[in-house]
Amino acid sequence: MKLNIALLAGDGIGPEVIDQAVKVSDAVAKKFNHEINWTPALTGAAAIDAVGEPYPEETHQVCTNADAVLFGAIGHPRFDNDPSAKVRPEQGLLKMRQKLGLFANVRPTFTFPSLIDKSPLKRERIEGTDLIILRELTGGVYFGERGRKDNGDTAFDTMTYQRFEIERLAKKGFEMAMKRGKKLCCVDKANVLEASRLWRETVQAMEKEYPEVDVTYEFVDAVAMRLIQWPKGYDVIITANLFGDILTDEASVISGSMGLMPSSSLGNNVSLYEPIHGSYPQAAGKDIANPLATILSAAMLFEDFGLKEEADAIRSVVNKSLAEGVVTEDLSEGEKSYKTSEVGDWLAANI
Repeated sequence: MKLNIALLAGDGIGPEVIDQAVKVSDAVAKKFNHEINWTPALTGAAAIDAVGEPYPEETHQVCTNADAVLFGAIGHPRFDNDPSAKVRPEQGLLKMRQKLGLFANVRPTFTFPSLIDKSPLKRERIEGTDLIILRELTGGVYFGERGRKDNGDTAFDTMTYQRFEIERLAKKGFEMAMKRGKKLCCVDKANVLEASRLWRETVQAMEKEYPEVDVTYEFVDAVAMRLIQWPKGYDVIITANLFGDILTDEASVISGSMGLMPSSSLGNNVSLYEPIHGSYPQAAGKDIANPLATILSAAMLFEDFGLKEEADAIRSVVNKSLAEGVVTEDLSEGEKSYKTSEVGDWLAANI
């Protein structure tokens, strides 16, 4: 197979972890006789510095012409610490999601056998955890009407959803549940929010189309507790943009490190694959960042193109690296640690 992949390294540790994902993907392509053409493009703070825009039109064209997008991270502290900044790296991420129609963020949460005791949670609570959180990505409070009034003393952000936005995400959730444990949980705040009542009403209307799926409805605050108390109770979770943003980061600690969890953002024409962690600017350029989440995101990319054997080869070698202690300093716990680039080299060689 020939794949054309847009490569958006972004900011902070993004370029370093992306480099390792490319190494491993190229090794897989060589082993299984595929061809990958990588097309780099600017986004985030790097794009602002170069052209004054966090998601330039040129980058958008690279993405729309690609079969998929492999993405690193966005963000820089000089923007975080400047509330008056007119242009921010994160605006590029929102614009990219909207322009590419990336409406469904897929974030799996699972455990690694060799790291089970490095999780902050007890083994008996998390062993066997295997869930997916499906987060709506182009609607809700992040895209609703916002502003200031009363001479700037009052601020507002509006959570707005249309029925079709909920239906298309829920459809993905039902389809995933049918291929997994046939359990779907709709997470909302329907006791308070009108937008959440529309979510619940819409999903309830869709239940009859998937009679084999056991559907439950839970408030987001309850799920925030249950994810820690009993994550094995969940299979597929669907939820709104803001709730999903928070819950997926919470769920990431189950595995023992945010640097381990991959994700994809699905659209109608092109999909994007990225680690769930941020740009971690404190580690940028030090060759110490954990590249495994980005590499596992590349595995999701291969699997979505029907290349399951290739995806499994990546996951297998990642598990081998964890079991043999070929890890970056965030996972070494005082033992020998490897540089970001060394982990990438080892994984590619073992592919």
